[in-house]
Amino acid sequence: METKSVVLLSGGLDSAVSLAYALQESRVELCLTIDYGQRAAAREIGAAAALAAYYNLSHRVIELPFLKEITSTALVNRGKTIPARGKEALDDPEAAFESASAVWVPNRNGLFINIAACFAEALGCALVVTGFNKEEAQTFPDNSVSFVERANEALAYSTKNCVRVVSYTQRLDKVDIVRLGKRLNVPWQFIWSCYYGEEKMCRECESCRRFFRAMEAAGLTCP
Repeated sequence: METKSVVLLSGGLDSAVSLAYALQESRVELCLTIDYGQRAAAREIGAAAALAAYYNLSHRVIELPFLKEITSTALVNRGKTIPARGKEALDDPEAAFESASAVWVPNRNGLFINIAACFAEALGCALVVTGFNKEEAQTFPDNSVSFVERANEALAYSTKNCVRVVSYTQRLDKVDIVRLGKRLNVPWQFIWSCYYGEEKMCRECESCRRFFRAMEAAGLTCP
């Protein structure tokens, strides 16, 4: 029997490459994008929709207004400043933890996984595919291998068909993820990897810095 999956698709680097890999490992039934009032929500939704259309996949947006209401950090609260990081600060643990705290959203990945698991069970899918990475797991514990393992322990009890979370990128850093995306012919022109939702990616926030550093290290130029 063919394995089926639901993909959590933000439209960023990690989720885009994870989607491309998931297409080799399963039949993707649905791509889910979550709107929780983040600054880049419109851009992320547009990027995810473009990726889903590129691969001829179903795409759905889930709105979580309550998460916006209870999130006070800069990723949602426009009255606060998103830290701008130089390249040298990306590998500084203290600076990375400060940046992570500034954009933390309460239980975001835990909530997203459970929402996706609801759809997965209803659609008869065995897998929820997420785009985590080793690089950011150092400061975002909900990107880690341990987090996925614990989530799967819980899902074994909360879903009848024992839905499992998989992250094909979680043991890779950003450069390796870009290289994997290159091998999978990921359409880079659709990706949005910025905390802001302006006309162009800012290239100053941590998400941009990591993305463009990885692209440069892999010898690629982002359209």
